[in-house]
Amino acid sequence: MPSRRRPAPEKVASMRYSLLEWYSRCKRDLPWRQTANPYAIWVSEIMLQQTRVAAVIDRYTAFLQRFPTIQSLAISHEQDVLALWSGLGYYRRARMLHKAAQTIVSDYAGVMPTTADALRKLSGIGSYTAAAIASIAHGEPIAVVDGNVERVLSRIQGWHSHDTVSEAAVRRKVNELAQTLIDPRHPGDYNQAIMELGATLCTPRNPQCLVCPWARECRTLGEHRTPKRAPMTTRGIACSLTTREGPHGPEILLQQRPATNTVMPGLWELPSLEPGHTGNAVPIFTVRHAIMQVNYTVHVHAVDAKHLPKSGTPPQPRWMSAEQASSIALTGLARKILAKAGLISALAITYLTDWTQT
Repeated sequence: MPSRRRPAPEKVASMRYSLLEWYSRCKRDLPWRQTANPYAIWVSEIMLQQTRVAAVIDRYTAFLQRFPTIQSLAISHEQDVLALWSGLGYYRRARMLHKAAQTIVSDYAGVMPTTADALRKLSGIGSYTAAAIASIAHGEPIAVVDGNVERVLSRIQGWHSHDTVSEAAVRRKVNELAQTLIDPRHPGDYNQAIMELGATLCTPRNPQCLVCPWARECRTLGEHRTPKRAPMTTRGIACSLTTREGPHGPEILLQQRPATNTVMPGLWELPSLEPGHTGNAVPIFTVRHAIMQVNYTVHVHAVDAKHLPKSGTPPQPRWMSAEQASSIALTGLARKILAKAGLISALAITYLTDWTQT
């Protein structure tokens, strides 16, 4: 088993200094770094889970414009929350965020807990998110450990793989080292700095070791062996982009996923087509879309409503204007297709207080 010896105090101090100095010079200008508001930091951390920074920036800004406070989020309808989340994926995050906001209002008088231990009691907040909020917003000296941090510290210590010890043992060692290294005077900046290091320099492939502030301390200097990831699978599917001209412009036929679905319940999507239904018809266009471990090739066909296969189970498809479609909780795939077709903006959300009644 790799050594668990802790670095000497003088080395710890040097590593803290060099990392924070690098971060002050090289950090990306991201909107959630301009605030100490724990609610805004919480929203950003939930959005950033398994999601690219570029995809989060506009959604984060729009979300806080629509729900500027915990109270405004708590009293909102879940469908409104999901509409702002459309395109980010992993919609359970949005539901848990909404539920936690309601708990904060009902049980904590609308004020977020300030410690990591207390934050972990809220829905959707695990150890990593709790540590991020508590350290950045409240200065609690608690280390965050996400995939970026684990990769950085594993390389620093020369922990090349998980094949000699269990994954749980590796995580315990990483957690111990992370807590040793955190700067108690600047825990929020330190946590953001080590995550930034993993996201921008110490990347999974082709790490930029020559400009890394911790290169002198690193026992790996390059990629390290990691457990093999499950291979991505590919699958071809088809859907219908069915439109008609309405009194105020084009209307789109959409259907809502049943609330009982385990994946994306309640979200709106385009009608799906079985392979035999399209025959030899040429799709109007094709898009790529990844969900979990599956890469989908999605063939989009223009099918007249009367030729669509009849669904025997509710809810039935429904015509919506482009404005209405922009305001509801679309699946990421539906939003991508409608944006490519020029029917809605990929990012714009319009707010219709009575869209569910139309």
